[in-house]
Amino acid sequence: MTASSAGSAPATALYDRIGAGYRDVRRPDPRLAALIRDALSGARTVVNVGAGAGSYEPEGAEVTAVDPSRVMLEQHPGRRKVLAGAERLPFADGTFDAAMAVLTVHHWSDRRRGLTELRRVARGQAVFTWDPDHSPELWLIEEYLPEIRTLEHGRFASVAETAEALGAHTVVPFPIPHDFTDGFQIAYWRRPEAFLDPVVRQASSTFAQLGPAVVEPAMERLRADLASGAWHRRHAGLLGRESVDYGYRLIVAGDIGPGAG
Repeated sequence: MTASSAGSAPATALYDRIGAGYRDVRRPDPRLAALIRDALSGARTVVNVGAGAGSYEPEGAEVTAVDPSRVMLEQHPGRRKVLAGAERLPFADGTFDAAMAVLTVHHWSDRRRGLTELRRVARGQAVFTWDPDHSPELWLIEEYLPEIRTLEHGRFASVAETAEALGAHTVVPFPIPHDFTDGFQIAYWRRPEAFLDPVVRQASSTFAQLGPAVVEPAMERLRADLASGAWHRRHAGLLGRESVDYGYRLIVAGDIGPGAG
């Protein structure tokens, strides 16, 4: 069965704009996939809210993908797809065993209402997000694009706030490996040259929102620092590290995960 549009579901102009080619850069990382899979273990029916192209959905479960962007849903490989926003999910109470949301809560117009909806439609929740209260921050922000700090701190809720809204029983840190395959902003902490690629930047909502007038001069400074060796001198300590904890967390609530019950 193929689910259709939920009528008046809102469109997301940002992801309609950056969605083309998204899957080429945002390739699911198997280590993050394993973490999310373990949290969703035993769930037979799952709703993926802010599903995008379908990353990290558990194999073997019946997954319903929800997203407000038609462009993103068109890239989703599943059969059950619904055009809708998190703040008003078109499902009855307790429809699903679990709800998942991966790096999407910060895009919702009403975060708390969306999290309440996750609790309403599913008996358990797994939310992967970033904590703006965490330190250290990515060098890109400190040295080249401090505008990211203002943008991200304005749209991300703290992990404590999100966990409280969900009534979470477990919060799991996820240090980012140096060869992380899912090309969101933090993925390239040890591969700075990747930020110079406009295709990589196009798959990040942060770069898309800042715009070229802000981003391009910063990238020219980074290009010059890479050419001169200044970046490598400043960050020699990062080059031998396998992973860094930059504040990414999986928050698990309700009747799923090892801490359930």
